[in-house]
Amino acid sequence: MSTVLTDAAPGAPRPARTGRPGGRTRRPRPWSVYLATGTALFFLVAVAAPGVLDTTDPLALNLSQALQAPGPGHWFGTDEAGRDLWSRVVHGARPSLAIGAGASAVSLSLAVVLGSLAALGGRVVGPAVDRLVEVLFSFPSLLLALLLVALLGPSALTQAVAVGVGTAPGYARMVRGQVLSARGSAYVEAAVALGHSPARILRRHVLPNALRPLVAIMALSIGQSIVWASSLSFLGLGVAPPSSEWGALLEAGRPYVAHAWWLTVVPGLVIVALALAATTLGNHLQSLLERRES
Repeated sequence: MSTVLTDAAPGAPRPARTGRPGGRTRRPRPWSVYLATGTALFFLVAVAAPGVLDTTDPLALNLSQALQAPGPGHWFGTDEAGRDLWSRVVHGARPSLAIGAGASAVSLSLAVVLGSLAALGGRVVGPAVDRLVEVLFSFPSLLLALLLVALLGPSALTQAVAVGVGTAPGYARMVRGQVLSARGSAYVEAAVALGHSPARILRRHVLPNALRPLVAIMALSIGQSIVWASSLSFLGLGVAPPSSEWGALLEAGRPYVAHAWWLTVVPGLVIVALALAATTLGNHLQSLLERRES
């Protein structure tokens, strides 16, 4: 007499169903990722179409409403000339993000060149570039940026170049390590065994795999660059007022910090919010890339 076999014994717990075939479950994203995404989208709208978010002309003067505290009429208050701080913050997103993105591009471009030369430059060029990166890395980033701004003069372009050069050495050491790791990998050894040329191996195998982590680092670098550029503007070495760039807003509100706190606190919180959003998205993207590679 044959018996019928069931999938599980009576009363035994059933295996949990997976959201994807093959037993792979979808990991829920933390709330911080959604919050960072919403923050980033808000600033992107402010960059692309500031007129959608502003309430008044950011340069319109109204001395009768000078130094009004945040309230229903002016969400972020007004400055010493009666200009609406909310509108100025919204219109300041474009120059601030432009400086941050430009500095990040300069920084990562220099890092790729220096890191690749240090890893693949041979017995003469490699150690020489290593020593150069170590010297730049030991030099304080802010002091190096101050030196470049003093030599080239304060402007948005100078800020982007100064911050990019100041932050490049740290990324260059990271690129060097990634290139060395990729050069000694099994797939590069297989390409050498197949007779591929060194140029093809470098172009098709080493650089793509070594530079993949920079996709996530780009987001982190933009947030860091905006903070550094705002520091230069706060010291009076950036974009000059009446620009709405966030560092310039910080510098303009410094004389009134005792009785008009919102002129410095609000732009500072905006800078922190964007830096945190960029850092959160960069970390999340990096974890996704590492999970895909594993």
